[in-house]
Amino acid sequence: MQNHEIDYKIIGEEMQCVEIELDPQETAIGESGSFMMMDQDIQMETIFGDGSAQQSGFLGKLVSAGKRLLTGESLFMTAYTNTGYGKKKVTFAAPYPGKIIPMDLSLLQGKIICQKDAFLCAAKGVSVGIEFQRKLGTGLFGGEGFIMQKLEGDGLAFVHAGGHVLERELKAGELIKIDTGCIVGFEQTVNYDIQFVRGIKNVMFGGEGLFFATLQGPGKVWIQSLPISRLASRIISYGGFNRKEEGSILGGLGNLLDGR
Repeated sequence: MQNHEIDYKIIGEEMQCVEIELDPQETAIGESGSFMMMDQDIQMETIFGDGSAQQSGFLGKLVSAGKRLLTGESLFMTAYTNTGYGKKKVTFAAPYPGKIIPMDLSLLQGKIICQKDAFLCAAKGVSVGIEFQRKLGTGLFGGEGFIMQKLEGDGLAFVHAGGHVLERELKAGELIKIDTGCIVGFEQTVNYDIQFVRGIKNVMFGGEGLFFATLQGPGKVWIQSLPISRLASRIISYGGFNRKEEGSILGGLGNLLDGR
């Protein structure tokens, strides 16, 4: 294996964290802001890029940093290395309510394509890059734009998604339609496209947007029930002045009566 072999334990239900156990000289890499706690003999080092073999040398690191800027991520990542003699632990926390998904890339054909902010942490050696959407329609209307994240290697990587996560194994030719924001990730064998919502009533009054994302097998896909964008929009709508009235026939008067 090219990547470090790490052990892990996922803790919690709705607000999860992942505890990674490192042997001496083993290293895990974490996304900026994901760190929670670590044992005494673990040394933390900020690195340019992700520390994988694909990004060795100054030019490789520079290209990696540029790609991370395109996905809206920080230029730097943090490496956590066990410099002691026994097993040590480092823990990474999820940024919002949802699930942490462990992905063994050696069992997933060495590559996973996921939404831009899904990556949480990984074994050192996993490459965190970008995947361009080649189809114009997919890039413009697919919810994730032209750029998605890709995780490559033969080690463990951990991604985070909102709400509950469903894993589906699509057969060859099997197609499912998904809200564009609900895609967490999929194997490289899965064909990703978008489809226009048919019917003028569906478009104008359905409230589900103009497009579906379509995923066609073969391969595994991961789907989240609560995208962070949906959660944020609900919080904004309920916190603003023009708040939805939750179906009350009294409308604004009802809000006054129940103290809101």
